[in-house]
Amino acid sequence: MSVQPATSQDFDIDEVFHRLRVAVAPYPKAAMFELRDRGYATPFQQLVASLISARTRDETSLEVAERLFAVAGTPAAMAALPEERLVQLLRGATFPEPKARDIRELSRRIVEEQGGEVPDTPDGLMRFHGVGPKIAALTLAVGFGIPALAVDIHVHRIVNRWGYVQARNPEKTMAALLAVLPKRYWVEINERLVPFGKWVCTGERPRCSTCPLLSMCARVGVTGSR
Repeated sequence: MSVQPATSQDFDIDEVFHRLRVAVAPYPKAAMFELRDRGYATPFQQLVASLISARTRDETSLEVAERLFAVAGTPAAMAALPEERLVQLLRGATFPEPKARDIRELSRRIVEEQGGEVPDTPDGLMRFHGVGPKIAALTLAVGFGIPALAVDIHVHRIVNRWGYVQARNPEKTMAALLAVLPKRYWVEINERLVPFGKWVCTGERPRCSTCPLLSMCARVGVTGSR
């Protein structure tokens, strides 16, 4: 049975994150955080890996990113790769040809226009073709350690299902979260909710019966569960 959505002021977000950390511990990490922990933590590597991950499964993104960074892990090295070679290294990811063009071009611009330094603002990052709000936020959050909200489909679905915010799409969810989510959780929310959304709070038939957040969740829009 669903409960009425609580207001964000009443929702104990600290307890939510305490339970989330325990709940997702057995599962694979979100790709960007896994790459960070494997040593691919520079802003450039996080920017490129985030671009690779667009519409690509995490498992594939990890494999492709590691293969690419073994050959070129800096803007200068990436810009020096022939486009055909870059496409070859990106095989397995979705849309390897346009991603190769975008990665090569942003690498060139970082070298020639930025002195080899990745921009550390959303606007600076989104000047690169192919880089939208989510990729920019992941780069800032994971690559720079700057508080930034990366709202993907899992974050969007879950926070609305909780009743923590009420928004129709990820862009509006990001705006709503910026207003209510404490800044200390801006980076962590993506880290926790991606695996939580894949393995527990799934899009269809979420595992409500064993979910540690069941007592706090309004289950907005849930019509069937396990």
